[in-house]
Amino acid sequence: MMTTRALGTQGLTVSALGLGCMSMSHAYGTAEERDERESIATVHRAIDLGVTFLDTAEVYGPFTNEELLGRALAGRRDRVVLATKFGFKIEHGAMTGLDSRPQHVREAVEGSLRRLATDRIDLLYQHRVDPAVPIEDVVGAMAELVRAGKVRYLGLSEAGEQTIRRAHAVHPIAALQSEYSLWERNLEPRIIPLLRELGIGLVPFAPLGRGFLTGAVKRAEEYPETDFRRNDPRYQGGNFDANVRAAAVVHDLAASKGAAPGQIALAWLLHKGPDIVPIPGTKRTRYLEENAGAADVVLSAGEMAALDAALAPGKIAGPRYGPKLMAQVDR
Repeated sequence: MMTTRALGTQGLTVSALGLGCMSMSHAYGTAEERDERESIATVHRAIDLGVTFLDTAEVYGPFTNEELLGRALAGRRDRVVLATKFGFKIEHGAMTGLDSRPQHVREAVEGSLRRLATDRIDLLYQHRVDPAVPIEDVVGAMAELVRAGKVRYLGLSEAGEQTIRRAHAVHPIAALQSEYSLWERNLEPRIIPLLRELGIGLVPFAPLGRGFLTGAVKRAEEYPETDFRRNDPRYQGGNFDANVRAAAVVHDLAASKGAAPGQIALAWLLHKGPDIVPIPGTKRTRYLEENAGAADVVLSAGEMAALDAALAPGKIAGPRYGPKLMAQVDR
């Protein structure tokens, strides 16, 4: 069974690896490639393997991913730690902006509880920082939900240093969810030291570089219009070629250890500290099982150093997002 880790110092214990559920409903591939039965089977297999930290959000779908999890967890709710997120304005089935007004926070949580068919959310994140609403007001509304028993722990996503400090002063923050992987290291200089100072756990999303670190990738233009990677700068043109070269070290090390490249990328994160819990996403049982195997991969100090050097920030070509999405990152 999967080992567990303390996520922050507030008492939240989760599986060492989580399961990102977004791709079951949203962002990757096409609707035709999604199979609800396979997605639910993947959730059930995760629970059997001890991967019991499940991550969703109201905006995934929108709404349909939470509904899917609600169905998948019937009779199994008490076996998992369930995380979801609020923070976007959703109109006519589309995300149209940010909204973290306290009244909206309360409405969003009621909607999530209903769709997830549960009476509590184990970890509630603000999905993106809303510059129009003071973080003290946002966390104040979230803390009210903790006192009401509807939420157990609080988190932030893609928040910057000052926002994290201000939020934590209102109510303890258990976890920060942000992009962090071998090919996206922006948290290392300032954010990770701050999290450790405050006793906040880190939940890296896109820990496999949106699939790039697994080696199973194509150029941006080969993905369908509905796939996030079609507009990912790192998948485009010369950036793609440079990043394939940089990622070669992951594949070489995997081959030498009899592991899959994605397992090396996840093991690197797990070796970065006991307060780090990656949430690789998949909608397929076979990839879930492969990812779970990363918990058994041991990397030496020399192997860690070689990976650090080969995929140092200056070695990766292209920004991680286009300008519109980067504008939503609180840095």
